[in-house]
Amino acid sequence: MTRASATLALVVTALLWSVGGVFIKSVEWNPLAIAGTRSGIAALFMLAVLGRPRIRPSWPLLGAALSTSLTLLLFVCATRLTTAANAVVLQYLAPLWVAILAPRFLGEPTRGRDWLCLALALAGMTLFFWGDISPDGKLGIILALASSLTFAGIPLFLRKLGDQGGQTEAVLLGNALLALGCLPFCFQGPWPDLKGVGALLTLGVVQTGLAYYLYTRAIRHVRALPAMIIPVIEPILNPVWVFLFLGEAPSATALAGMAVVLGAATVQGLLAVKDRGR
Repeated sequence: MTRASATLALVVTALLWSVGGVFIKSVEWNPLAIAGTRSGIAALFMLAVLGRPRIRPSWPLLGAALSTSLTLLLFVCATRLTTAANAVVLQYLAPLWVAILAPRFLGEPTRGRDWLCLALALAGMTLFFWGDISPDGKLGIILALASSLTFAGIPLFLRKLGDQGGQTEAVLLGNALLALGCLPFCFQGPWPDLKGVGALLTLGVVQTGLAYYLYTRAIRHVRALPAMIIPVIEPILNPVWVFLFLGEAPSATALAGMAVVLGAATVQGLLAVKDRGR
């Protein structure tokens, strides 16, 4: 995979991640049951794609697996305990942690142009969700902040695996761990109907399984920071799908924020293609 195709894979990953909101709303079930079932289906999908995965235990692999599990779990809990806007904006502080940690953890420099793209992305994200950000739900805010750290851990640990491989296996393991941890919640309350089952299959196979498979393929060919900044378009695409399917139009402020985020992600993507300092 070239850097150009890896950058494109990150864009497609963000597109796949972004449909989560629409499909999650289609499932009438315990949120932890949804998270666990989605991850279980995703793990089975990746297992089918890999055939016979070779999981070689190492601390970067375990770090990536735990980061994946905790990110998926913390975000669901944060969304339940504070506003969705709070959860999204705070989770996407992850690129900031990557920018700070990557030079020491991976030896990947954070350049001036990276800081500029990062500042634009965070500013655009804040502008996009400005009207929905709230101080309500302190515990949810704390969990969302925690999820930003675990989210940052995914590209950092996956990059740390380097040429020894195992990136997809690490994410498979993380999803499997979450599925096992959430299994008891699947037996609380009524099970979802056929529409919900279809949504869960889409969430598991497409929004999580295929998306993370592409992400783990791409991460070997781009630095950790671009692998965080380019997918930052994911949360601003959620309202686009809501508009297309439900007719809820975003505000002018949200559209301005969307333009800034898209611009920052585009610039970072172009720089990633030309980047020589892997």
